[in-house]
Amino acid sequence: MKPTVYITRRIPAEILEIIKKECDIRMWDESDTPVPRELLEKEIANVDGLFCLLTETVDRNLLEKAKNLKVVSNMAVGYNNIEIEAAKEKGITVTNTPGVLTETTADLTFALMMATARRLIESSDYLREGHWKTWSPMQLTGQDIHGATLGIIGMGRIGASLAKRASGFDMKVLYYNRSRKYQIEQDLNIKFMELNELLKESDFVCIMTPYSPETINLIGYRELTLMKKSSILINTARGGIVNEDDLYRALKDGEIWAAGLDVFEQEPVSKHHSLLSLPNVVTLPHIGSASIKTRMKMAELAAQNMLLALKKKTPHHVVV
Repeated sequence: MKPTVYITRRIPAEILEIIKKECDIRMWDESDTPVPRELLEKEIANVDGLFCLLTETVDRNLLEKAKNLKVVSNMAVGYNNIEIEAAKEKGITVTNTPGVLTETTADLTFALMMATARRLIESSDYLREGHWKTWSPMQLTGQDIHGATLGIIGMGRIGASLAKRASGFDMKVLYYNRSRKYQIEQDLNIKFMELNELLKESDFVCIMTPYSPETINLIGYRELTLMKKSSILINTARGGIVNEDDLYRALKDGEIWAAGLDVFEQEPVSKHHSLLSLPNVVTLPHIGSASIKTRMKMAELAAQNMLLALKKKTPHHVVV
């Protein structure tokens, strides 16, 4: 008898076929929106596997309703949407999809840094709205990236890939991490600094650290005031690591020059969010891994993780 799995969003047909060969499938495919919570609570009751996204909150209350659940396969690197301790207590395997999105996310992070520094979105809107009447010396001037100092908070796979890209722009790269990465320092010619010193020295600060209880509000008003008034903050990691109210205040007060954000504390973000009202903030709808090839690889890896766990084999990437 095949195991039964529930898939919380429409996934590529090729990946669906891989799962169908070994499982009976139930899937929320009525629209490209998150599955309603009440339906997820009903569906999880009797399935053996759950294939989910960051949009699903897999908390203790949901897991308590699962009678046969053996694996939660998260199609993402982060897993702060899943209550890990509750899954562990119930003997449910949790998997994620790191590695495959490293380069794509590093590309996006550097692109967001460039767009924010050179005011690309603001300049495009300026032209489209008919404001461009003449050339003038200081019109829409931004910040240089080449030769600047980049501070990376979190030196994991994506942080290291970002540092490689920075070398092509002759940037000086600093990093802060819970533990020093001596080999990476040597390989990439980067320098470790404590967080406060990194904030003071950097022209660009990129958040690359995972979301955890220790990193909630890691960057607040105090940290932002340590930064240069000409500096730029970039966050493509997770919302909640940067205190959004404090960031708004710092930008309004001129404590930092600009910010580029791919992530927010509450997603999807409201169009009335205060940060969206500022011209010196470039915002994106959490598209760090959004290339066709990478999203396909993520879906395939999530499927493989789930199928391996259902066969009582070790998945490629196990959280717990």
